[in-house]
Amino acid sequence: MQIEKQQLLLRRVKVLHTVVWVFFVGCILLIPAAAATGHFIWAAVCVGLVLLECLVLAFHAGRCPLTDVAARLTDDRSENFDIYLPRWLARHNKAIFGIAFLAGSAFAVWSWMSQ
Repeated sequence: MQIEKQQLLLRRVKVLHTVVWVFFVGCILLIPAAAATGHFIWAAVCVGLVLLECLVLAFHAGRCPLTDVAARLTDDRSENFDIYLPRWLARHNKAIFGIAFLAGSAFAVWSWMSQ
């Protein structure tokens, strides 16, 4: 029974982690889209939210706090043990979306300055 309860809790943590991940990926993708349509306030809000998430990660040694919660529920340490993402995406997540964030933010600044 205890194992079933841990598995249920792990699934819930993975769902929550995936929802949070989708939210921040949405913010990252919205930055250049908002800037391209002249909605610079929305772009700035998204930049601020992503930077806030970066602070959270920085205070947790580069890991999402939900990863630590999931780690207490399983011995699995594969790249995606704590989130519903393909392994390759979980492995390269920070690089892919870090570059996308920097590029989108640079585009937003350039678009704003070009007005």
